[in-house]
Amino acid sequence: MEKIIEVKNLHKSYGEVQAVKGIDFYVETGKLFAFLGPNGAGKSTTINVICTLLNYEQGEVTLDGLKLGVDDAKIRQQIGIVFQDSVLDNLLTVEENLRIRGSFYGLDSKSLEQAIEEALKVTDIYELKNRRYGQLSGGQRRRTDIARALIHRPKILFLDEPTTGLDPQTRKSVWNMIEHLYKNQGVTVFLTTHYMEEAAKADYVVVIDNGQIVAKGTPIELKDKYSTDSLQVKPINKHEVINLLKKEKLDYSEISDLLVIPLNSTIEALPILKLLDGAISAFQVLNGTMDDAFIGITGKEMRE
Repeated sequence: MEKIIEVKNLHKSYGEVQAVKGIDFYVETGKLFAFLGPNGAGKSTTINVICTLLNYEQGEVTLDGLKLGVDDAKIRQQIGIVFQDSVLDNLLTVEENLRIRGSFYGLDSKSLEQAIEEALKVTDIYELKNRRYGQLSGGQRRRTDIARALIHRPKILFLDEPTTGLDPQTRKSVWNMIEHLYKNQGVTVFLTTHYMEEAAKADYVVVIDNGQIVAKGTPIELKDKYSTDSLQVKPINKHEVINLLKKEKLDYSEISDLLVIPLNSTIEALPILKLLDGAISAFQVLNGTMDDAFIGITGKEMRE
């Protein structure tokens, strides 16, 4: 297990407000890492510190063996950042935008041409290279933003909510490209997202709230620990089914014409279905989701 990012006892304040309160975590090389938290949790502050955009008061951060605060110029050579809002010029073509970005890294002419070619191909926008950025669709812009971040061949790619505002089909297309980057190109991806189904694809998840790490683990571990499975039944006679559940001291809630019974595991549904045999017209067993886990961890919905 090789750690490409290590954060130890990180503290960051804004005046009297402690935004980050001594957090510790690490990211493994070549993995998809999800960093989650509700608004105001300290997520953006942490990322901005790691990306050398903010100073910090206390702690130690290393990226690919480089120490933050000492090797910042070298760190910037190793990371690519895709912000929520684009920083590209609407009037320039895709290729012109990439060429300007690449020039910041002191690449010679041949290396720059090769870097542009690779970035266009890996993000599948080669056919768009002569089109103005301002004329692109939302998904095409996102791919171009990611190409910009890849122009200097970074080892670590920071993606800040890369698919927000995109339609489901375009989101899937962008995600296919992101998966290609870390699975086939070996790029370590550091992701923030409001879509829990995207976080569920991560190799590892860290959740921050009120400036502190409140949970960490694989998506499966978090779902097992912080969410519950449930049994949804559609009663033929709701009053009869409720009486049966109360008699067995089973918890339930009502959603429209359905009764929802929490389960510690899906197998617990079997004796309940036997109990309700003949009293229900339909049922389904649902596994806990990352949305459920996030609410279980923070007590908040992601979009609050």
